[in-house]
Amino acid sequence: MEQVKEIMNELAMLATEQTLKTMKNHGAVEPIYGVRIGDMKPILKRYRNNHQLALELFKTGNSDAMYLAGLMSKPALMTPEVLDEWIEGASWHMISQYTVAWNAAESPYKFEMARKWIESDDELTADAGWATWGYVMALTPDDQLDKQEIDGLLNRVEREVHSAPNQVRYVMNGFVIAVRSYYAPLAEKAMEVGKRIGKVKVNLGNTECKVPYSPDYIQKVWDKGLLGRKRKEVRC
Repeated sequence: MEQVKEIMNELAMLATEQTLKTMKNHGAVEPIYGVRIGDMKPILKRYRNNHQLALELFKTGNSDAMYLAGLMSKPALMTPEVLDEWIEGASWHMISQYTVAWNAAESPYKFEMARKWIESDDELTADAGWATWGYVMALTPDDQLDKQEIDGLLNRVEREVHSAPNQVRYVMNGFVIAVRSYYAPLAEKAMEVGKRIGKVKVNLGNTECKVPYSPDYIQKVWDKGLLGRKRKEVRC
């Protein structure tokens, strides 16, 4: 597809050494150019919702193109087969945790993929699964969520978070925050689980990033009166 070549050339021209260095410090692996997300937006504006083009961009394996693909795609057209292909092709956690999980959570197969992926022994796949669950909390009306299932997931996080793989620990912690922020029926329990878990240690590479301490983060949501306010989309 000629458009793919044009976009790849444009991404290459937008790349900077500093962005590449920053992304590698966060765990990025080759192939990657190093393009700031904001600099991708003019390309996205031209091709937003071009789902077929997004699928072709993702197939390049280039991290910048894959991220752009996740913004360009139409999640409503995603199938379980394509979502599985995407997680299999994810090269690092920025792709699994954002690009893939965003599309899964906004797709008709959000529950199916989240349930399946969190059972995986592969770190990036489980990472995508728990991230998807977090986004599902943000997007899905309360009456479409199974309280018993979410309760069980909170219990599982409490049992397993500190022994889970590195990036999975991060998104498990994020799931607790998401339940407390977006799902009022179990908000109080999520706060208590967060307190019992305590601080979650994650190796975030050569960066100054920190893992949010869930009770403090949750309290900020309470103070702003945002408990239970759903989002229209999670991609950004």
